[in-house]
Amino acid sequence: MKYHFIPQSSNRKTGAIPVTYTERASCPPSCAHYRADCYAEDFYTRMAWDKVPERGGTLEALCASIAALPEGQLWRMNVAGDLPGAGEAVDAAALGAIVAANRGRCGFTYTHKKSPEAIEWAGHATRWGFTVNLSADDAGDADALAPFGPVCAIVPTDTPEKSYTPEGRVIIVCPAQTREDVTCETCGLCARADRAVIVGFRAHGTRARVADAKARRVIPIATMKA
Repeated sequence: MKYHFIPQSSNRKTGAIPVTYTERASCPPSCAHYRADCYAEDFYTRMAWDKVPERGGTLEALCASIAALPEGQLWRMNVAGDLPGAGEAVDAAALGAIVAANRGRCGFTYTHKKSPEAIEWAGHATRWGFTVNLSADDAGDADALAPFGPVCAIVPTDTPEKSYTPEGRVIIVCPAQTREDVTCETCGLCARADRAVIVGFRAHGTRARVADAKARRVIPIATMKA
């Protein structure tokens, strides 16, 4: 599997932090957005993602780049792609190598892999200092995943900055989507494994209408706690 490491992102949303891409084979076909309304299928992100097999490097090269980052450096794994391992599987050895390289740094990522084994490995990585956010497709899915680790969720485009899941958990919309002066670099919320809130991402991208419809499967998104 190939990984593309970018020392300084030029993406407006992430800010100038290191980011990576992992080749498409890492994405689980069970993901509700697989090869459909995923934001990573937007033109520029898709172009960068499609080039990973030819310009990406090995796991060893990725880990060397991570280990060379300054202590405490915030970085995001996978602008596009998922945890190492083909499809639904997690390559535990590869994930362990990334976790080890991240020691002393502040790495975070997201996963749509939801098998019991994948969730277990994601939890191990998070407890070892590399925050793996479990990706939910709606607020109900967020409730189901919340007992197992930090959660992010797709929410409808008109979701207010603060809302609640059906079970009363707080959802805070990604601050980079609600404020022009905020990026991943200045926020870091998704890297906080001990946070008490679910981070909501309003459906976005050229296929936002489809993602929005999927996020509305739990209707309504509560705007006040039950």
